[in-house]
Amino acid sequence: MTEERIARLRTHRNNIDRYRRLLKTNLSEIERQYLEKRLSEEQAAMEINLSAVEPLPTMVGPK
Repeated sequence: MTEERIARLRTHRNNIDRYRRLLKTNLSEIERQYLEKRLSEEQAAMEINLSAVEPLPTMVGPK
């Protein structure tokens, strides 16, 4: 996994944590809807990045 991909995943995770914390506070309905949308988008982006991870090469033993 590249450093760039790790940094993107870390950013998504931090954003998800921040949105979850904010959703626990006193918000207007519009603010809540906005944060729920952003949370959903961040989770989807993180899933896409995780699914795009290249599999590790398999080691083939002697024949």
